[in-house]
Amino acid sequence: MKDVRLALLGLGTVGGGVIKILESRRAMLEERAGCRLVLAAVADTDLTRPREGLDLRKLPMTADTARVLADPTVQIVIELVGGLEPARSLILKALAAGKHVVTANKALLAHHGAELYDEARRRGVTLAFEAAVAGGIPLIQAVKEGLVANRILSVFGIVNGTSNYILSKMTDEGLDFSLVLNEAQAAGYAEADPTLDIEGMDSAHKLQILVTLAFRTFVDLKDIHTEGITRVTSADIAYARELGYRIKLLAIAKAADGGVEVRVHPTMIPAASPLAAVSGVFNAIFITGDAVGDLMFYGRGAGQMPTASAVWADTLDIARRIAHDIPALALELPSAGPAALPLRPMDAIRCCYYMRVMAQDRPGVLSKVAGILGDNDISIANVIQKGRAVREAVPVVMMTHEARERDMRRALAAIDRLPAVAAATTMIRVEGGPA
Repeated sequence: MKDVRLALLGLGTVGGGVIKILESRRAMLEERAGCRLVLAAVADTDLTRPREGLDLRKLPMTADTARVLADPTVQIVIELVGGLEPARSLILKALAAGKHVVTANKALLAHHGAELYDEARRRGVTLAFEAAVAGGIPLIQAVKEGLVANRILSVFGIVNGTSNYILSKMTDEGLDFSLVLNEAQAAGYAEADPTLDIEGMDSAHKLQILVTLAFRTFVDLKDIHTEGITRVTSADIAYARELGYRIKLLAIAKAADGGVEVRVHPTMIPAASPLAAVSGVFNAIFITGDAVGDLMFYGRGAGQMPTASAVWADTLDIARRIAHDIPALALELPSAGPAALPLRPMDAIRCCYYMRVMAQDRPGVLSKVAGILGDNDISIANVIQKGRAVREAVPVVMMTHEARERDMRRALAAIDRLPAVAAATTMIRVEGGPA
């Protein structure tokens, strides 16, 4: 058997998982690849910090990343440094040296994917990234290869485990956001700085990658409408339950009217939907193709071993090709198609809406709100009004029929200007039809 030499950049949580899988399942991996897997180097800035379950003395540790990238015998570089720099520069150097690269770096691909794909194409090598989206779920390969005969109609789902854990806890226990966030941080489900997760940016990174593959269209990250979960309250979750819905942070991409709409935001979905049952740190993604119909991918979207599993899926595929002299194909790298879809503006999307208006309990207030909605071509499907108070504002909850985003925003601005409305109206988009 041939030797295939690997180098690992970054011995953090996922990098540790990659080593553990190699050490515990080497014989199986080599049998499936048809080659010997040689770990030539493990590069990290910290060579002494203990890593649970690993004996660093047995690893080819080095702090000299430049030497690793210059080593002509290294054929595959696994980048697990994370972040934008120096990860971008390291990958570009590896590709320029003719090395294949495996990465789990979704932020880097979302920001600089087009540049990296072009460089890999130019150098005739592979850039693989199964682990960048949905952890251990084999989603990238399914979209790239398994659905090649389909025109993708939609991709949507839960792709951030931290936000899903928080919303699940709020739903199941009736707790407020800030309390659950603190619990999630204490349990290790949320970072010390959870901004990327709870503000929706992590989901937007992953959605940008999926859109590139599913619709063969490059969408600039800044053009993805992105909202997080920080403004979702326990009251809204309770009203959603009463109406037959659950609230989830969804990443949504749909082909519509000759374009593609791409958005991340809290979304109410029917309680009977399979997505509504996805709880805790799990991920679930629905894909609809014109030939295959509806598919659902479900599993652990993060974590050491699930993500390391996805890294090895790519690494073994590349090693197998090297061992059997199969060249990398430029066609396997993401690219814009001949009929790339234009991005539809957020103002043009259509869906149903949940509204919670905090208004004084006075005669005529509800009719004024309804009048504003009607003036903007928005019809009401359901109304809930709880409690009565002479001086305090009370919640008026409404569900609308399908309406246009532009009209809803105009209506909300007018409603919030009413003297009887005490606070900014809460609005949550609704997907999946009636509960």
